[in-house]
Amino acid sequence: MVYRCAALFAALFILAGPVWAQDVTLSSPDGKVELSGTLLGFDGEFYRVDTIYGELTVDGSGVTCEGPGCPNLQDFVARVGISGSATMGRVLFPALIESFARREGYRSERTDEREGVRTYRLVSPSTNKPVAEFLIRSTNTDEGFADLLANEADIVMALREIRGDERTRAIESALGDLKGPNRSRVLALDALVPIVNPDLPVRSIEPLALARVLSGAVTNWSVLGGPDAPISVHVPGPMTGMGQSLGDLVLIPAGSTVSETAVLHDRSADLVAEVLADPFAIGIASYSDHGEARVLTLEGSCGFESVAGRLTIKTEDYPLTAPMFLYLPVRRLPKVARDFLAYTRGMAAQAVIRRSGLVDQATERVTLAQQGQRFTNAIMNAGAEVPLAELQRMVGFLSDSARLSISFRFEAGSARLDAQSRSNIQQLAQTLESGQLDGRDVLFVGFSDGQGAADPNRAIALQRAEAVLAAVQSAAETAKFDRINMIADAFGEALPMACDDTAWGRRVNRRVEVWVR
Repeated sequence: MVYRCAALFAALFILAGPVWAQDVTLSSPDGKVELSGTLLGFDGEFYRVDTIYGELTVDGSGVTCEGPGCPNLQDFVARVGISGSATMGRVLFPALIESFARREGYRSERTDEREGVRTYRLVSPSTNKPVAEFLIRSTNTDEGFADLLANEADIVMALREIRGDERTRAIESALGDLKGPNRSRVLALDALVPIVNPDLPVRSIEPLALARVLSGAVTNWSVLGGPDAPISVHVPGPMTGMGQSLGDLVLIPAGSTVSETAVLHDRSADLVAEVLADPFAIGIASYSDHGEARVLTLEGSCGFESVAGRLTIKTEDYPLTAPMFLYLPVRRLPKVARDFLAYTRGMAAQAVIRRSGLVDQATERVTLAQQGQRFTNAIMNAGAEVPLAELQRMVGFLSDSARLSISFRFEAGSARLDAQSRSNIQQLAQTLESGQLDGRDVLFVGFSDGQGAADPNRAIALQRAEAVLAAVQSAAETAKFDRINMIADAFGEALPMACDDTAWGRRVNRRVEVWVR
């Protein structure tokens, strides 16, 4: 291989991609510079080649390609591999791709290659030729990350955050830090909900009691105020994204594991059917797919209740929210794929998400008058360290304002924002960049749990509010900040959303809300 002119390839950078496994030679126009290797991918503009120097990306406009792996530039078809969650791959992604195709004026053609593998071909009506192919492999989140690491996928559909070992292997494979900025985002929202047969005379359950039921520590409904009957437990399988979220959100915080007698299900529909058929069953299902089963309210020992709904899931006020993630490696995707990803952030895509039964990411406003129950709870639960003057200051500060459905919460035992909140940074930044909040006051309001003294809690809450404000401001690079008044304040433990006697409740209470006036 000849490599005589470093300047020509100064813009090369290391990337990885799906394997084309064909040899190519890229040459400069004068033929003095050649780069040979195995073609890993071509996005219509850039070649990715595995060479003795590593995996390199080359601007196709400055070279000619020779060899059996060279693509047909005249009839180039962009190919995008998408792998992971069956919940996302079987319903949500097909609906989004078909909607995107219609908006762009393409005809979409579906091919079911084998179980769990489907190809959507976008065809130009004017030429009757394909311009792009989206290959969707619907398995589970684990398989999605495995396919990405094996260079067999470009986008991962995940029902959980990336694990530490997956993150490390991605970095080692030159895919970038998948926990870094713009490497992941929330596409839609779902939630874990406890479900029972509609005839069972139980309406609510405490989070800790739920963990004890799932672990087998509680085995009779009489302990929970129900009939004297054994409890049969149904949960998502451990290889499913929902099953792994169940561990992260319910079992691990309670220091427990699923009972050996629990029935495991890989398909949500099967789990719901079993619960509906058994008058004494309890199951963990998704909010979007609980069917005719009754959803139990999560109840705290102090009297707070948390009901799964569109707004409570968006704001994470419901503690078992389960975001649906997209993970993207440090890799240049074809233009049609970039256009598709941009489309998924728009209002048309949010409507598709809602029609799919999931919770969308569109920002909603909730007026102060619509939050009477929240403020009633604040007054009823105010202790000696939250005097009337502080409650009056809070109401005065928030008067004439509306709460946005974007909230920010933090990882357990950390000042780091959780995954949904990191995605919310980008969402709010784009709203600011669009000018939708020009001429408004944007209030970042910090709240804490009730553990410890009130003054330090208020100080910590203020620090978090200021940190979120700074992060949004940094992300909104093109916003006209001279037209927006951004203010941070905090009220500590003055407006609890849940009981402080569980880790779930404390996490819900530690938050930064966004209000607009």
